[in-house]
Amino acid sequence: MARAYLDHASTTPPRPEAIAALTWWATLPSGDPGRLHQEGRTVRDALERAREQVAGLLGVVPRQVVFTSGGTEAINAAVWGATRTAPGAPVLCAAVEHSAVRDSSTRLASVEKLRVDGSGRLDVDALRRRLASPSSPRPALVHCQWGNHEVGTLQPVREVVGLCREAGVTVHVDAAAACGHVPTDLAALDADLVSVSAHKLGGVPGAGALIVRRGSRFEPLLVGGEQERGRRAGLEPIPALIGFGAAAAALDAGGQRLIATEAEAARRQIAAVVDAALAVDGVELVGAAAPERLPHVVCLGVHGVEAEAVLIGLDRSGVAVHSGSACSSESIEPSPVLEAMGADPSHSLRVSVGWTTTDADCVAFADAFARVVADLRSLRG
Repeated sequence: MARAYLDHASTTPPRPEAIAALTWWATLPSGDPGRLHQEGRTVRDALERAREQVAGLLGVVPRQVVFTSGGTEAINAAVWGATRTAPGAPVLCAAVEHSAVRDSSTRLASVEKLRVDGSGRLDVDALRRRLASPSSPRPALVHCQWGNHEVGTLQPVREVVGLCREAGVTVHVDAAAACGHVPTDLAALDADLVSVSAHKLGGVPGAGALIVRRGSRFEPLLVGGEQERGRRAGLEPIPALIGFGAAAAALDAGGQRLIATEAEAARRQIAAVVDAALAVDGVELVGAAAPERLPHVVCLGVHGVEAEAVLIGLDRSGVAVHSGSACSSESIEPSPVLEAMGADPSHSLRVSVGWTTTDADCVAFADAFARVVADLRSLRG
């Protein structure tokens, strides 16, 4: 049975350009890019080419790109670097941030929660008042994700970065869910730190980057070597990074036209998914009031049945989605993102499309969703 994969927000399949780059890497001589011999120089050239490609997609200079093993390491490095330069100072973080942001901040500093509305959007006025408060301690770091990974809400990142610039406070933007799906000109954004992940945009797992604003102080998380200009020790994950660069170059070709094209297709497909879901009684769009959204992610509230049961039913019908009642198969905890928004995680289902999604996949979801929900409700009597 052909399956419809509609969980691209978790991970999206590698693009052909990334696969081709991995195949090409396999033909290279084995070499440490930090060595001066010919083998090392050959791999170094490939690594720096990937850095240029990622920098081109993000609108920064290559020296700002610190390669990591993924978005999670990049986030941890951002929190470590900021809190090390301001020991004892609090971190400002909304509950809708990714768990890597929340957990790394909690381990390294006291965390003040930032308010969000029912769509998961940050309260900019509350942040402004907090940064201007003379009686409150100066934050070591402010987090603001570009787009929410569970409901798709786009945050007012430019306003937040502007407020932090005025206050002289370091700001980190988690762009993993947004990069490759909406234009991300980081030079114009001017954030201190931005984290991105390769496998979210069609690269391969095991690669990511932390973009460091020129002139920003940065203490490395990983020490013990001079790789990445002393900002991240350890041999870089070369094949994954070469694939990352190839995927970034594909998206950047022609002034990000591919991003715009795919975003338009994603909006159309998501609209079809939402229309089909809302045609079923007791279904609502979570975060519907958000003024701007990621084009490829939607969260559905399904009343009267457990989301996990709907997910399992869809999976048996050949459709892969994600439930908001748990962050992963290893966790039984409800989603803090949905709880912060006032939504019920146990009745929330995330559907996300990507570059491989077809209209037939959306039709398969629509057919299976209506049938699965009806069957589950009939069992409840």
